[in-house]
Amino acid sequence: MLFDGQCPLCSREAAALRRADQHGHIAFEDITTPTFNPQQYGLTVMQVLGAMHVIRPDGSVLRGIDALAELYDAVGWTWLARPLRWRLTRPLAHLAYRVFAAIRPRFSRFRPGTCASGACSTRSGSPAYPSSRTIRPLRQTVGRRY
Repeated sequence: MLFDGQCPLCSREAAALRRADQHGHIAFEDITTPTFNPQQYGLTVMQVLGAMHVIRPDGSVLRGIDALAELYDAVGWTWLARPLRWRLTRPLAHLAYRVFAAIRPRFSRFRPGTCASGACSTRSGSPAYPSSRTIRPLRQTVGRRY
């Protein structure tokens, strides 16, 4: 699980998942550490800042609602995971997540341009955080219907 350790809500969610993960199924990686490099997962800084990501053992990547559903399943919170996958509630969950993802940077104290190592800075000179106009709709990455 890739999460923003400088975002209070994200950190709380990660802490709750860590407590619930009694079998050690989830590896937590804070994207705000100076040594974090999103390229090791085939991702960019803008991508990891724009949505929560889960990297599966096979290397496949889940984003947003799909990532949350996977995490909730991993810790046994199926009562939270299932509604995120239902055909009727999934579009609403995606919309709510996109809205949250657009405003989430306002809650974070993380500024990628300030990393000493440069691993978490943007090289293109683009803003450190995507604005609500640059957030693209999340693509459905899980082909299953629930």
